[in-house]
Amino acid sequence: MKMLIPRLFTAHLLFVALFIASTAFAEDQPTLFKKTQLTDQFYSEGATIGDFNKDGIMDVVIGPYWYEGPDFTKKHAFAAEDFMTKAYDPHGYSKNFLAFTWDLTGDGWTDIIICGFPGEETAWYENPKGKDEPWKRHVMIQHTDNESPTFGDLLGTGKPALICMSGGTMGYAMADPANRTGEWVWHPTSPKMAAYQRFTHGIGFGDVNGDGKMDLLDKDGWYEQPANLDGDPHWKKHPFKFGSGGAQMFVYDVNGDGKPDVITCIEAHGYGLAWFEQTKDDQGEITFIKHLIMGDKPSDSPYGLRFSQMHGIALADMFGDGVLDIVTGKRFWAHGPGGDKDPADPAVLYIFRLVRGPDGKVDYVPYKVDDNSGVGTQVTVGNIAGGKLPDIVVGNKKGGFVFINQLDRLGKDYLKKNAPKRVEADAK
Repeated sequence: MKMLIPRLFTAHLLFVALFIASTAFAEDQPTLFKKTQLTDQFYSEGATIGDFNKDGIMDVVIGPYWYEGPDFTKKHAFAAEDFMTKAYDPHGYSKNFLAFTWDLTGDGWTDIIICGFPGEETAWYENPKGKDEPWKRHVMIQHTDNESPTFGDLLGTGKPALICMSGGTMGYAMADPANRTGEWVWHPTSPKMAAYQRFTHGIGFGDVNGDGKMDLLDKDGWYEQPANLDGDPHWKKHPFKFGSGGAQMFVYDVNGDGKPDVITCIEAHGYGLAWFEQTKDDQGEITFIKHLIMGDKPSDSPYGLRFSQMHGIALADMFGDGVLDIVTGKRFWAHGPGGDKDPADPAVLYIFRLVRGPDGKVDYVPYKVDDNSGVGTQVTVGNIAGGKLPDIVVGNKKGGFVFINQLDRLGKDYLKKNAPKRVEADAK
């Protein structure tokens, strides 16, 4: 016994030393993205980027603040309203759902657009041109319906549009050229419908039929832009069921066959991520074939992956290989700790890398970015740190986060060496 105790103690020390060494080694392993948490407060369900002080370096917007790049340690309040500046209880909701940026006055300074709680105002904040003071607030539209309104050049004119539902119609709002700081003009593209209410899920735009004009999408089909927009005609609906109501929707030629496809999550508060391959029906009309990337059980994914609530989605070439990848994750506590599907699961953030194989085969390879941030109702992708590849920004009930792409430093071999393995998923 006299010799047994020292030997056991020595063995225990050796085990502890090996454990500490292995843990340190694991922590030292390079990761694909460098994570920085800018705040642990819940201000918003979205975040965005822009160069607000014209120093040539991108800054980040989360909640009522913009953070100076490149280290994001210095923050400035651009909003002064109580409902914007207070931190919200993560059991509830914020009045800041999405954020976008654009030079709305044409003065060369980037402004900030904030979409509020669904059904409420969207407003924009006018850059004070270098002055460190609250920015002047302008109401853009009184009622922004849909939980994933989007912002972009819908008409191909170089001028942005806010795309959403409002007053029971689908449509878009654009600035009044005669009153640049006044409310935007609403252009309905559909008849009034009870289904188009404030909590509608799923919307997007893109050129579905290849005629050079952007079309609109929702969960129930795509809407063809007419040749002439005079008088705000209704856009022709082409019915197709893209799910029960997702988030942002995208038009992109996934398999490289020259025909635009559709990418969306199936249910914003449930499961399912898919791409819909464009084909033709017996009458020669456009239709789609659903390809599930991830479903409600691990066996739906060739990588055994499953997570819910992809309420924010972006599309970008994250790895510099010339094709667009899907960036999404799990929205944390969308309706508090007891609502929706698997609210206590890790708030993951993933990139689904598009890999095209022979004969039009498509594989979406999932690379985990993080497991303690997730998404809100928006995930923003763009070049923040000045590298060659895009970075990621999210804001949600866990706070605000920046993820800087490290692939340039790690080398392209990193993706191959660290690619997840396909598995025989356990059906549940």
